[in-house]
Amino acid sequence: MSVAETIVLDAPPFVVARAAVSAIDRVSPSFVRVTFTGSDLDEFGDPDRILDQRIKLIFPPSSGRLPDLTHPDGDWWSVFLAVPEEERGSMRTYSIRELRVEEGGTSVVIDFVLHLEPGFTGPASSWASQASVGDELLIVGPRRGRPAGGGIEYAPGSAREILLAGDETAAPAIARILEDIDRDAVGCAVIEVPYADDVLAIDAPAGVEVRWVAREGAPNGSRLIPDVLGYLGATATVTVMDDGTEELLWETPVYSGSGEDLDAPVEAIDRYFWIAGESSVVTTLRRHLVKDLGIHRSQVAFMGYWRRGVAMRG
Repeated sequence: MSVAETIVLDAPPFVVARAAVSAIDRVSPSFVRVTFTGSDLDEFGDPDRILDQRIKLIFPPSSGRLPDLTHPDGDWWSVFLAVPEEERGSMRTYSIRELRVEEGGTSVVIDFVLHLEPGFTGPASSWASQASVGDELLIVGPRRGRPAGGGIEYAPGSAREILLAGDETAAPAIARILEDIDRDAVGCAVIEVPYADDVLAIDAPAGVEVRWVAREGAPNGSRLIPDVLGYLGATATVTVMDDGTEELLWETPVYSGSGEDLDAPVEAIDRYFWIAGESSVVTTLRRHLVKDLGIHRSQVAFMGYWRRGVAMRG
C-alpha cells in the first residue's frame, strides 16, 4: 500500500500543521527554497499526486505567536476568522514544490518568490527573505487519503498535448506538474521569470519542451505572451489587458469565478492549456486564446495567482 492509500475516514479533510523551517536554499536571485518539517505534517498531503495542489501558509503576526486553529470538527477557517485580525497573522496561497515522506517524517518544500521591490513586498516575501532555521508558521492543506479537499486544477483529460504557461509565481506548480505527469506526455511549458539566472532544474518528460524566458526589467507578460502565441503559430502586439478590478481571474473547465456560463465540454481535445500568474497577463492570454484563436473554454484553466499593485489576502 502506498503512503497515499492510508485513509483516515473519520478525520477532517484538512491538516493544520505547525511546521518549522529545517532548511533554506537561495536557489536563484528571485527564488528561495524553504523546507518545513514537524510531527503535525505526518498526515499532510498526497505524495503520489501533488500536481498544482494549493495550500495555505499562515505567517506569524507581529507578536510572533501563531494562532491556535483547533476545532472539534476541523473547521479551522471559522476559527481563523474569529481571531482578532492583529493576532491571526497573514495568510497566503502557495503551491507545493516537493513533498517527501520518509521514515523520519514528512517534509514540505515551498519555493518562495522574493518580490522585494519597494511597494511590492508582501508578508510572504518579507518572511521568506528573513527566515531562519527553526522559524515556525502554519501550513493548511489536504489530509493524506482524503482527496475531497480539492485545490488541484490540472485536469487534461484525454488531451494528446499540453501547454503550461505562467510567471515566476506559477513556476513551482508547473515544475511539480511536469515531474508528476506520465513520462510519455508531450507539449510545451513556458515560464517567465525576472532574470535569466532564475532558471531552475525541472525533471520534465522528454516530450515536453521547457522554455524559460526572462523579463530583465521589462513589464510582466512581455515575454510570456508572445512566446505562447508564437508556439501556437500566432502573433499579436503585447498589450497587457487590465479589467480595472482587484478580483483575480479564475476560470477552469468546471468553474468560473466571474459567474459565466460554462461551455459544454469537448469530447476529444488535441491540446489542454494550463495558464497561471499575474491576473492581467492571464486575462490577456485568455482573450487571445479564446476570442482570437477560437480555443474552446473547456480546454483551458486560466488562473490569476496575484495582481500587480494589489496586496493579496489569503
